[in-house]
Amino acid sequence: MSEPGALADRPIGVFDSGVGGLSVLNALRETLPRERFVYFADTGHAPYGERGDAFVAQRTANVARYLRERHDIKALVVACNTATAAAIHALRAEHSNLPVVGVEPALKPAVAATRTGHIAVIATRVTLESRKFEVLHASLSGQATFHVVPCDGLAGAIERADDAAIARLSESYLRAAGAFGDAPGEIDTLVLGCTHYPFIATELRRHCGATVRFIDTGMPVAQQTRRLLMQAGQLECDGNGAVALVSSGEPGALDAAAARWLVRPAAGALAAAA
Repeated sequence: MSEPGALADRPIGVFDSGVGGLSVLNALRETLPRERFVYFADTGHAPYGERGDAFVAQRTANVARYLRERHDIKALVVACNTATAAAIHALRAEHSNLPVVGVEPALKPAVAATRTGHIAVIATRVTLESRKFEVLHASLSGQATFHVVPCDGLAGAIERADDAAIARLSESYLRAAGAFGDAPGEIDTLVLGCTHYPFIATELRRHCGATVRFIDTGMPVAQQTRRLLMQAGQLECDGNGAVALVSSGEPGALDAAAARWLVRPAAGALAAAA
């Protein structure tokens, strides 16, 4: 472990079941350009979106411990909607001295953005069936009509860069959501409730039109991380924004995803047993 005086020099851990959290990492690096990051992709145990809560919670706990013990992180960003829904409360209880930031489908910003009052929400089934989502959804009852669609297989297709499956599933799920547009009763706002989905925004746009507003959580998560570090006096002022990539699966797959989707490059991925 580092000495207490060097706390600001420690990296921020960013964790996802796979490569979707790279979209959040892009926002974090834009907001916190001096910070160092360790990105852990649990691709050896993905996808989370079709696994049970107990499995996801155990994997999340294992990864958090690994990042603390092996990389001495000063904060943890759970850049996965499914892991946040299943495990964020347990994580904060176990790591009470560590800033922990989770993600959730951005329903509140969507309510603020919609004009027709109709919002589509696409996410993994586990996220949408979670107690956390249920409470959030219920808290906004009467403020908008939410068209909620569980997108089985879509995150996995993005992980595999399977363009044919991405196109087929995107069309199917957005058709299931309903009619998109600006007319009364039409859906004018789409919540991307999985961190993988921003990477296929162009494909999604093909099926809902140019005027629909897309809402994701990358930038709000980055801003909250910055606030917490500032409050703790742990912002890095002299770092170079480097990223270490770690995978529980095949490192080459993470390297390829980072090359495709990271706005700024990162060093080659390392394998890890967490």
